[in-house]
Amino acid sequence: MRGPSPFRGPLAASEFAPPISLGPPEKPSFIVLGSGCYRIGASVEFDWSCVSCIRTLRETGHRAMVINCNPETVSTDYDESDRLYFEELSLETVLEICHFEKPTGTIVSVGGQTPNNLAVPLDKAGIRILGTPPSMIDRAEDRAKFSAMCDELEIDQPEWSEFTKMEEAQSFAEAVGYPVLVRPSYVLSGAAMRVLDDEAQLHSFLATSAVVDQEFPVVISKYIVGAREIEFDGVGNKGTIVNYAISEHIEDAGTHSGDASLLLPAQRLPLELHRRVMQISTQMCKALQISGPFNIQFMSLDGASSSMRSVKVIECNVRASRTVPFVSKTLNVNFIELATRVMLGQDVKPVPVNMFNFDFIACKVAMFSFLRLSNSDPHLGVEMQSTGEVACFGQDSHEAFLKAMICAGLKLPKEPCGVLLSLGSKEKKLIVDHLPMLVEMGYTLYATSGTKAFIEEQKPMFNGKAIAVTLLNTAVSEKTPNVSDAVLDKLVKVVVCTPSHRDSAASTAGYVLRRKALEAGSALIVDIRQ
Repeated sequence: MRGPSPFRGPLAASEFAPPISLGPPEKPSFIVLGSGCYRIGASVEFDWSCVSCIRTLRETGHRAMVINCNPETVSTDYDESDRLYFEELSLETVLEICHFEKPTGTIVSVGGQTPNNLAVPLDKAGIRILGTPPSMIDRAEDRAKFSAMCDELEIDQPEWSEFTKMEEAQSFAEAVGYPVLVRPSYVLSGAAMRVLDDEAQLHSFLATSAVVDQEFPVVISKYIVGAREIEFDGVGNKGTIVNYAISEHIEDAGTHSGDASLLLPAQRLPLELHRRVMQISTQMCKALQISGPFNIQFMSLDGASSSMRSVKVIECNVRASRTVPFVSKTLNVNFIELATRVMLGQDVKPVPVNMFNFDFIACKVAMFSFLRLSNSDPHLGVEMQSTGEVACFGQDSHEAFLKAMICAGLKLPKEPCGVLLSLGSKEKKLIVDHLPMLVEMGYTLYATSGTKAFIEEQKPMFNGKAIAVTLLNTAVSEKTPNVSDAVLDKLVKVVVCTPSHRDSAASTAGYVLRRKALEAGSALIVDIRQ
């Protein structure tokens, strides 16, 4: 095998050219694997982590080399690293470069899922991986191994099991009850992950996808409706947490963390739950021998009998998460700088953190490109769909959230106008208490037939009078007045339409309404928690 032949200067390309000698490096060299091409789920958040790692390496007197193939990233700028290999992040290419450069170590934990997937095969090939041991990365990534570890540590999680046969999967789903969550291993952004409501959906999904595999069996778990989701971002040093941040999702669990709206610090987390989250995170950091960045996602169940049962673990990523830039900027502590120093073996002491002593709230919300994606259904689910994000600060959660939503492109009307409500059964119950506020603000209420009937049954009042709601027929109906005409004629400028079906491919009346609202430039709200 011939070695790679670098260009002059810091840029390099691994051609199959005669081997050359650059002489021994003057200082210890480390390779940082980047995030690869931009796509939904892998974007600038991971490149921020890569750049922070590279700069820390150079500031501490080390030689930093980067392997990445995206010209849009900062990490591929010619002056960011000592040497850049503009190459794909495949096992063959990375091994070739590592064998040629003979680095002191390789960092896989700052570029997202793509480089993290290379940790185990690189380790087997004799490449030294800095940070968390590759065997522990595999223990966290493999759904079955991770769930078994949780059982050993007596950490609660949704009921689960793994399968390679369709019949076994159907029997388990019937036993725990629908809906269920199908989760393959080693995936980014919820790819190939689905929430399924019945046996027909389960059979259709498993029969038409390649997720049932002998090497990596599919894991099916009970999907819990209405739970609150909590994010824990931390830095570990040989199994001890040295810094952390706890944020919460505004939306219920089931919305991908890359699409969800986050509040930092968490605003609805009682002290008892905060302690339980810290306890579990400490256990996992120690069990996985984490040295570097990591992220744990939890769900909290209101009304549970005890704090031990009220907090369940969803997953743990032993790498930098996409929320690391957000928490680093909010807390004014660069988590990746700390993690890099840990991976270099420096003596990094735990940083004092007080999640209860903030005089501001930070909110991160996602940005979407549904308008550019023909026939896409603008709704939230377990598979990531956002293409960007913004964050804002406020004196309270409402101010921070409103600022962030406006920055993300939500066009709220400046004057009172028509608000159209088209909600599922659960959301109908939640909206009733807010109707008097909308009427007081001067908004005129419209609703589709099911939502209007439910509101009239509840008989909400304002100033001693029943709240009036005008009926609009669905977008697929030929009757008038029609939601399509109301949206296009600007009679309605705010549309609150939550999907009644989790399958984004289902062409329902709600889907048609959401597309109409999006194309007309209306303010579209698809999650009642927002």
